[in-house]
This record gives sequence, structure tokens and C-alpha cells, in this order.
Amino acid sequence: MPQGFAELLMYVAPPRIRQAQEQWLSRVLDILGVQRLDAQDLELKALWLSPQLLLTQTCGYPLMTELQGKVQVVGRPVYQLPHSANGNHCSLLIAREDDLRRALVEFRGSHGLLNSRDSNSGMNLFRHALAPLQQNGAFFADVTLTGGHRSSLAAIKAGDGDLAAIDSVTFDYLARDGSEEVAGVKVIARTAEGPCLPYITRLGAGADVIREAMNQALTELPDVAHVLAISEVMSASVEDYQVLLDYRQQAVSQGLASF
Repeated sequence: MPQGFAELLMYVAPPRIRQAQEQWLSRVLDILGVQRLDAQDLELKALWLSPQLLLTQTCGYPLMTELQGKVQVVGRPVYQLPHSANGNHCSLLIAREDDLRRALVEFRGSHGLLNSRDSNSGMNLFRHALAPLQQNGAFFADVTLTGGHRSSLAAIKAGDGDLAAIDSVTFDYLARDGSEEVAGVKVIARTAEGPCLPYITRLGAGADVIREAMNQALTELPDVAHVLAISEVMSASVEDYQVLLDYRQQAVSQGLASF
């Protein structure tokens, strides 16, 4: 039996999301007749670039800046969520509920939170939204890296930062389940849209066959599809994600090259 790494690690909360993803992945592997290899000791970027990669999900920004020509795009999910549709999502710019500021410009000179510098939803879309408001090449007085969207939410609530960009799928999953993680925060603005996080495989693998198996599994597991709020995995290509580099260039041309 063929073997390969298969991990869906980008959305892991609330717990039922992680459980549903595991059920989905297990059925996909059954359909493809592939034995899953243990990826526990692999760092995320090593997983993305493994010659034994069958299926995983990456962020659109590193797809364009680090992975082009090194992986294949399998497709992108079509979520049925308040801030995600037609294969696109966005970021929600979040502050504490009791913060008196209401407009983005009022947060200039404040403390910004990034999940990481290579994140599309946590950095690239954030920068694009703030670039028109920058002064002297900066928007924030201070920036802290939190390591993840949920960590950014926690830091906002704890008063350890003023504004963060949260992936809309992460936020909507948590909000749908009434999670305490999104209690006490408010949405200040919504960024431009971008294509949802791509599913990828190694070069030379059958991307179309993998996508067909993913969609077959969604059809066979309607409860899983409902929990994940994914109606289908649509065909996608690297070219779909060029818009993310366009957003980067727009921010740079407006004077905000980086945080």
C-alpha cells in the first residue's frame, strides 16, 4: 500500500473541528488507498516540503513566497461561514470590546499583534488594510508576535495588545460554538478578501485525484461537512494566490513595507 504524510493542522479549534478534520482525512486516505505516515516529529515547513507529502494545508502567503514550484495546489475549501464564501476568506481586525476606539485610524500609534510575519491573514491582509493610514512608514508604535490567531485573541483580551488581525474562518468557528475565546472582543474592520488556505501535495502526485477524494468524502460524511462548514474543495492554482502578492505591493507602494 502506498504511504504518505497527511495532516490538516491549520484549523484546530473548537475541538469538534479538529475531530471532524481527522474523520475527513481518514476517509480520504481510505478512498485513495494510502497508509498515513506519522508526521509527529515534522515541523510544519518540513511537512510542506516532504517528498512523501500526500495532503496538507498551507497559508497562501508562504505558498507564494516560499513554496512556489516546490508543491502542487490540490484545491481550496469553500466555506459556508459569515465571513467566508465562494472560496475566499478575509481577516477581522479585532480590539477589546471596552476599547473606546471605533475606527482603524484611531489605532495608529497603538500596540499591534501579529501571529507571524509570514501569515497572510495575520500579517499580509493586515498590512494591506493599514497601509493607507500609515505615517512615516509605520502604523503601530509597537508590534508583538504571538505565534497564533488564538494567542492573539487571548493577548487582546488580556490587554497585552490593542489590535490584531484574526483569520475569519478561525473567528467564525469559535463564534459559532459560543467560545469564550471570542467573548469580550469586537470587530473594528474587515480586510480585503483573499483565496482560502490552499490544500497542497508534493510535485508529481495526482492533485486532481486527491481533490476528487476529498469531495467524495465530504459527500459520504455530511455530518463532518456540516461541522467543517465546507461545501466542497474547489479547483485552484498558484495563479489564484497572486492577489496576495498584489496586496503586498500595494502596501509597499503606500509606504508600509513591513510592521
